[in-house]
Order: sequence, then C-alpha cells, then structure tokens
Amino acid sequence: MDNSIDVITNNIQLALAPVFLLTAVATLFNAISTRLARTVDRMRAIHKELRDDNISEDGLYQLMLKEADESKFRGRLCTIAIFFDVLSGVLISLTVLELFFFQAGALNTPKTGYVMWSFVFGMASFMTSMVIMLGEVVYGYLSAGWENRVLTK
Repeated sequence: MDNSIDVITNNIQLALAPVFLLTAVATLFNAISTRLARTVDRMRAIHKELRDDNISEDGLYQLMLKEADESKFRGRLCTIAIFFDVLSGVLISLTVLELFFFQAGALNTPKTGYVMWSFVFGMASFMTSMVIMLGEVVYGYLSAGWENRVLTK
C-alpha cells in the first residue's frame, strides 16, 4: 500500500473521531426542539382559551396566566439550550476541520492550541446546554404544581 494512502487514511481517522460527539449534539438538539415545540403548543392553547374568554372563574384565569408565564420561561430556557447546543456543534465541527487540515499539512501553524481550544469550548458549550436542559426539566416538573392544581370535572 502506498505510504501517502496510509497518511491520508490516518488523517481521516483522526479528524473523524470527534464526529461521534456530533451525534450526541444532534440527539440533544432533537430532544430540546421537541420540548420547545410542546411548550409553544401549550402556550398557544392557553392563549386561545384566554382570548376566547371561555374562563368564568377568576382563580382559573389567574392559574392560566401563571401557566402561560411558566411556559414562556421554559421556552426561553429551551432557546438558550439550543443556542449552546448549536454552538457546540459548530465548535466540534471546527475541531474536525482543524485536525484534518493540520494532519494533511494544509496549515503550518502549531495545531495544539487551535484544536485544544475549539474542542474544549465545544465540550463546555455542550455541557452548558445539558445543564440548561436539566434546569428546564426540573422547572417544568416543579411548575406543574401537582399539589396546588385543582382537578375538577
């Protein structure tokens, strides 16, 4: 086998290793998008009920206003988490490109600084997105107010 083919194969393997992280980024993005869509749908349903003026009881009206505010906050958390998740994907992709170009010899600058920092910031961004999503899930559970909601038929 030609030596240049071995080098190219090694370069591709090295550059593609972080691509597995992109799978996690895409999976988290899908989960966040689903939660955001459900939150937006719930907010629209609440606004429709409030707009149609089908609520005669003042306590229920206030409860729905509170739930609308909670949904708005949850939507903001999801949006911030999406930002950090996408930023993570961009930084991990940049890491892949850097590794490939440095290994291929297309760039002659020292590689450790660029690769290390794009990877570290990508992972930090991914972890930030996960922490924000954990906060959104906990907030969503706590805002359900299981002990305070009155269920009537």
